[in-house]
Amino acid sequence: MTDDTQTMQTTETTQDTQQRPAARPGGPAGPLVLVTGGTGKTGRRVAERLAARGRDVRIGSRTAPVPFDWNDESTWSPALEGVRAVYLSYYPDLAFPGAVEAVGAFSRLAAKTGVERLVLLSGRGEEAARAAEEAVRGVGTGWTVLRCAWFNQNFDESFFLEPVLAGELALPAGAAVEPFVDADDIADVAVAALTEDGHDGRVYELTGPRPLSFADVAAELSAATGREIRFTAVTVEEYRAVLAVAGLPGEFAELFTLILDGRNAHVSDGVRRALGREPRDFAEFARAAAATGVWDD
Repeated sequence: MTDDTQTMQTTETTQDTQQRPAARPGGPAGPLVLVTGGTGKTGRRVAERLAARGRDVRIGSRTAPVPFDWNDESTWSPALEGVRAVYLSYYPDLAFPGAVEAVGAFSRLAAKTGVERLVLLSGRGEEAARAAEEAVRGVGTGWTVLRCAWFNQNFDESFFLEPVLAGELALPAGAAVEPFVDADDIADVAVAALTEDGHDGRVYELTGPRPLSFADVAAELSAATGREIRFTAVTVEEYRAVLAVAGLPGEFAELFTLILDGRNAHVSDGVRRALGREPRDFAEFARAAAATGVWDD
């Protein structure tokens, strides 16, 4: 799935209350970079890293000084003015209807306005995500694709936070395994692709170092928090009802059966290929998150 899913694997939930880098015009610090989904899980981290490097950053969100909205094409051209590189994070997910068309149309417009690099946040094992990748590849700019596993941060910043606080992960996942990837690793790879040579035309499949079942995740969270967090298998229908109560699209329930069927159980070397280091382990993430108090009762 694709930040902040972009499906559940990767949902890039917008958090407009987050502190975000100020947008500045292009100048000596380097070409202006547009970060779509710039207040989401990966986009926020990408923007922060770019700003820390002294790069000019424009946050792509509905509430930014130069607003950007995937559902409002009139916002696209102003957001692209002066931009030379773009981090593409589609909300809510590349698997949703209309995503491929929107990403393709935006990418073509970006190429026409002078954008030289497109870095797409994508997902593993999704036909729609592959179609979006092809759309980006075909516009004539430099491109890099980040095919991501499910995010660690879904458990402390997103839709799995409340279940963790309640002490139970009730999901239609069974014994399926997923090599969860850390959003900090994704952001590091994205920034490298946006600012450095050597990443053009590459597809990086980004995972953590080991596959985990949701029962394994519950055990890691229990160890990190010092309290019991259990995993309970439920049906897709039962989970769809849970999502409805939470105000989330029912399509997310289907993604569990679509994506967690074994096709994405393998670990990939994308982080090592892009950065020359190993990816962050889920246990390390869990300990660090627990230390912030986010999972305290």
